[in-house]
Amino acid sequence: MAKCEIKMPDEFLIKCSRLAEKTDDILPRVLEDGGRIVLAQVKSNLQGVLGKTKYPSRSTGELLGSLGLSPALIDRNGNHNVRVGFSEPRRHQTSARGRRSYYTITNAMLASVLEYGKHGQPPRPFLKPARSASRRACIDAMKAALEREMNSI
Repeated sequence: MAKCEIKMPDEFLIKCSRLAEKTDDILPRVLEDGGRIVLAQVKSNLQGVLGKTKYPSRSTGELLGSLGLSPALIDRNGNHNVRVGFSEPRRHQTSARGRRSYYTITNAMLASVLEYGKHGQPPRPFLKPARSASRRACIDAMKAALEREMNSI
């Protein structure tokens, strides 16, 4: 049987061992760099979608203001995640007559109606196009951040 032995450069092995020790510090920074790219694209798409109706716009800017990036967290499977989403709660809504409504409209519900539409309201997607448009730029930003972190070790 054939036998093969590969010797890695000592410098590379030292960097890999240091990287393994600092993984919990490095990965959140790398993921947040990529998340900022996606967040900017989602905000841009959402601004283009809001207020595009045949009636005068009633947009308050609250949905756009609630859009944000979560910190890098580890899920129960051990995967690091950063999420782009909407914060809650939304302030109370009033009807056209100035009465306070008894039901709660969440930012996620409004975003879902914009993305997928409803009866009498066509969909105006902003999340799915942002995901596909920012994919390559996000990956490149995360690669650059990882290279920067590895070079600093």
